[in-house]
Amino acid sequence: MSEAKNIWLLGARPKTLGAAIAPVLVGTAIAAPVGELSVLNSALALIVGLAMQVGVNYANDYSDGIKGSDAVRVGPVRLVASGLATAAAVKRAAIISFLVAAVAGLLLAYLVNWWLIAIGAASIVAAWFYTGGKSPYGYRGFGELSVFVFFGLVATVGSYYVQTELVSMPALAAGTSLGLLSMALLIVNNLRDLTTDKAANKQTLAVKLGDRRTRLFYLISVIGAIMISMTLALAAPLAALSGLLILVAMQPIRDVVAGATGKDLIQTLQQTNQLLIWLGIILAISFLLA
Repeated sequence: MSEAKNIWLLGARPKTLGAAIAPVLVGTAIAAPVGELSVLNSALALIVGLAMQVGVNYANDYSDGIKGSDAVRVGPVRLVASGLATAAAVKRAAIISFLVAAVAGLLLAYLVNWWLIAIGAASIVAAWFYTGGKSPYGYRGFGELSVFVFFGLVATVGSYYVQTELVSMPALAAGTSLGLLSMALLIVNNLRDLTTDKAANKQTLAVKLGDRRTRLFYLISVIGAIMISMTLALAAPLAALSGLLILVAMQPIRDVVAGATGKDLIQTLQQTNQLLIWLGIILAISFLLA
């Protein structure tokens, strides 16, 4: 029983959950100076974010598994491709995750504004068709854009909105910064799988750009995220401390620029995730103390 639980935990890829947690923390913290925070709305927003992240991980596992595009893989374990779980079971896990997100989202819409249902529906559709369907947009080079929009702007600004029913420049700037780092996670992931994705005819952005330009894209995304986060010092002075994250970013940047490939980029992926989490913590504390 314990082994089965571990398999599903691996499939959920917990090391990617920072991309779901950080935007909710930051969006909620930015709302703190505006008015009284709703713990219930914060909790529901966090459930939506986590369930969506887990759901998209299972959905990708299922879709790539049945297409055979994960047959050769150097990254985290995939349940379907490795035979650890059936395609039907992984698909069911994805659907359950999306249903959890949908229920929490419906409650938020009831408490805040019904038009949030449209945002939630768009998020679920985007999550499924990233690698699902006959023509997944993730195989056509649009994965990074989707991650930037939904795990950056939508998640951060949305978490702010469910507290204030407003949209603000600090929330948009923070969403942009976090979105760039979430995008950097996918860039590393696709850089690591560039050779196998190309062989499987997965036209990810890394395949389209090629090795050298993908590495440059990662560098621009990480440095851009830190620079934008520093501008938030205009609203919350302590946000200037996010500039220190360049020290944390030096190792993954050095590895990517130096030409790390394959399994060597797994550590880079983890370091980029840690960078995202640290940025979320710094920005959240900065606005809570503003």
